[in-house]
Amino acid sequence: MKEYMYKILVIGVDFALKIVQHSSHLIVRLQLWDIAGQERFGSMTRVYYKSALGALVVYDRTRPATFDGVIKWKKDIDEKVSLPDAWGGGRIPVILLANKSDLVSDIRLNRQEMDEFCSEHGFIRWFETSAKTNANIEEATKCLIDAILELEEIHGEPFIEDEEAIRLSDPKKNKKTSSESGVGGGCC
Repeated sequence: MKEYMYKILVIGVDFALKIVQHSSHLIVRLQLWDIAGQERFGSMTRVYYKSALGALVVYDRTRPATFDGVIKWKKDIDEKVSLPDAWGGGRIPVILLANKSDLVSDIRLNRQEMDEFCSEHGFIRWFETSAKTNANIEEATKCLIDAILELEEIHGEPFIEDEEAIRLSDPKKNKKTSSESGVGGGCC
């Protein structure tokens, strides 16, 4: 049987929507923006960071030079995006991913050095990952979601950028009179 592997080359920016069943009572919709780490797009990153509540910085373990860019990307995130004012501002949670671990299994990362690096540069955590085998991808995603939800819990309210948005879980805010909605009655 033939096996085909498809690769997606990102030139510029790629976008994906991922729906995660975080727990038995919580489904999270993630917007993932892959800015491909290309220097020529560095001046446009603010556009893609807009409204971000968390980030994943990924480097390629098979190309050690990509690790050199990790600090630059973290600094770029810290300078261009912050938590909403309603949440007190500050830095968004960022996780470092050491990707392609399936290709360099013979080269062990020094966990203590990686922990110290992350602590020194403001990453909340790091994971060895493989996008090909899906190793630790779900764990890293869950960790980032947990960090964002913890911020939401601390500040007591979810961040909703759109002032017109209505939280479906809050029936008190969902009720509009027919005069407010401009509709003569009924549910729609």
